[in-house]
Amino acid sequence: MPELRFNLVTKDWVIMAPERAKRPEDFIKKNIERGELPAFKESCPFCPGNEQRTPLETYRWDRGDSWQVRSIPNKFSALTREGELTRQMDGLKRTMSGVGLHDVIIENPRHNGFPAVIADWEIKDTFQVYRELYRRFYLDPRVKMVILFKNNGAAAGTSLEHPHSQIVGTPVTPPQIRYRIEEAQKYYDDTGECLYCRILREELTGKNRIVLENDHVVAFVPYAALSPFHIWIFPKRHMASFDLLTRSEQEALALALQEILQRLYYGLDDPDYNFVLRSVPDPQGTNEHFHFYFAVVPRLTKAAGFELGSGMYINTQLPEKDAEFLRGVQLPDKA
Repeated sequence: MPELRFNLVTKDWVIMAPERAKRPEDFIKKNIERGELPAFKESCPFCPGNEQRTPLETYRWDRGDSWQVRSIPNKFSALTREGELTRQMDGLKRTMSGVGLHDVIIENPRHNGFPAVIADWEIKDTFQVYRELYRRFYLDPRVKMVILFKNNGAAAGTSLEHPHSQIVGTPVTPPQIRYRIEEAQKYYDDTGECLYCRILREELTGKNRIVLENDHVVAFVPYAALSPFHIWIFPKRHMASFDLLTRSEQEALALALQEILQRLYYGLDDPDYNFVLRSVPDPQGTNEHFHFYFAVVPRLTKAAGFELGSGMYINTQLPEKDAEFLRGVQLPDKA
């Protein structure tokens, strides 16, 4: 029988429809034309030796005599780096200049160096660059919000297969982010505790939606997950901003995200996915009510008329079953 579950973070009612559930292997959409990608592709602008085909890099993380991670301005940037931040109002019409920052982070020199199959030190290097760019973007006085995300696969919105992610500094705090922070503030005012810390404590007590846990990080499928295999990765220590991590916490988070992507890669045959950082619009944010996290969303289903018309979600998978499946995925031994 279907049931509705309430997502306390997003304030969404989610219809859980297990009678429509698929077996996890039914989500696998094998692409027989994909084949194995090479480590180097001559036509790829992100591969080493083709640096002249990209805009001038904004940051570079070297290993030995060559780069390991580099960032460049997005060639098709949503915002322009040049110009002043201005606002205009004309009756009900409001506009502002489209200034901001938008970089592509080339995560690995290898064309096939995807997070699920690289070494531990490589994902740690990627996170070091994430952290540095996150901090640098906030130094621009025009930037009010930094959004770090990865699109992996066509269904997730990417057009280049070389592993990369993106970071955007916007001149406004998006309403969705502002709304979540405001709701977290209300919960804190009503109860005297952080909503996210409470969720984390209950997940650790129940255990049935936990996918993995290490010394500093917990990954779990939310009680009212909006879609199949939707995963949240929380630091155990309360902190509102990604920039407040210690080095050991940062590395633990990098490894946890990598393992989640490995479990999706080997369990569901490398599905398209997005991940995004949810953090306060203040790199030194020390508020007591918000708790930053990463969300990982495999693109296994599509929104249709009901979702568009109601703003509600239908999840055909039970979060408890998704977590159980992911825990059971056998990962290859690390070299």
